[in-house]
Amino acid sequence: MTRSYSAWVADTPDEIRDHYGSEVDEGERLSQGAGRLELARTQEIIRRHLPPGPLRILDVGGATGVHATWLADDGHRVHVVDPMDRHVEQTRRLAGSQRRITAEVGDARSLRADADSVDAVLLFGPLYHLTERDDRLRALEEARRVVRPEGFVFVAAISRFASLLDGLSRDFLFDPAFRRVVERDLQDGQHRNPERRPHWFTTAYFHHPDELREEATAAGLEVVELVGVEGFAGWLRHVFDRWDDPADREAILFAARAVESEPSLLGASTHLLMVAQRPASSA
Repeated sequence: MTRSYSAWVADTPDEIRDHYGSEVDEGERLSQGAGRLELARTQEIIRRHLPPGPLRILDVGGATGVHATWLADDGHRVHVVDPMDRHVEQTRRLAGSQRRITAEVGDARSLRADADSVDAVLLFGPLYHLTERDDRLRALEEARRVVRPEGFVFVAAISRFASLLDGLSRDFLFDPAFRRVVERDLQDGQHRNPERRPHWFTTAYFHHPDELREEATAAGLEVVELVGVEGFAGWLRHVFDRWDDPADREAILFAARAVESEPSLLGASTHLLMVAQRPASSA
């Protein structure tokens, strides 16, 4: 039976809602530490593919409007869809009188947008928390449906190896309980934090790079490129003390760019960013 639109939105697990509702401010996360590298790299990867604007962009899982803001500053019209009421309210406040940004509560698997109605889709976040393959394919298929033929779909995923590297860099791996979390992540990508331990993230799915490509293809998208966002630089927390110096920042960015497409190192990034297109002849 097909569930109602409201049911799609309501089934976001409580622990995920709590994580983003009280534990993490997405805008703040991307303004400090390794988050600044993630934001800068995401911007440059998207900008090198988007055609001249202004464009109509759908930001699915857009959280508090961090990406919508800089895209609107670039001259595009951005509509944010997020399952969290709090995020949508924050985005609307952030937009203020900025008519290029709008927002609504919604679900990546059942978008209200019409077919062929946008020039590009950002799918940042939904694939982190859709733990079932069928749901991830549904989200990718919805992105393909709403984007125009040859339009871009930008998809973010968390690397299968993220908790292993994070645990080693922040000493969590020495805790046997975290070690068990990592062992499951490596086995099947299903990340769980049943005790809701701080800094151990929340219910999520971690992708192997090859799997992300395969899911996009299964959803009818053509993969243009798949890159690692941060590279190994994202795990070296001390280097971000140098971020405010332009020359040092460029060195950090160089380190990330240098290995972004190296197959043997893709999984070393915290985040993967896939650039895909809807085929020209796609239905």
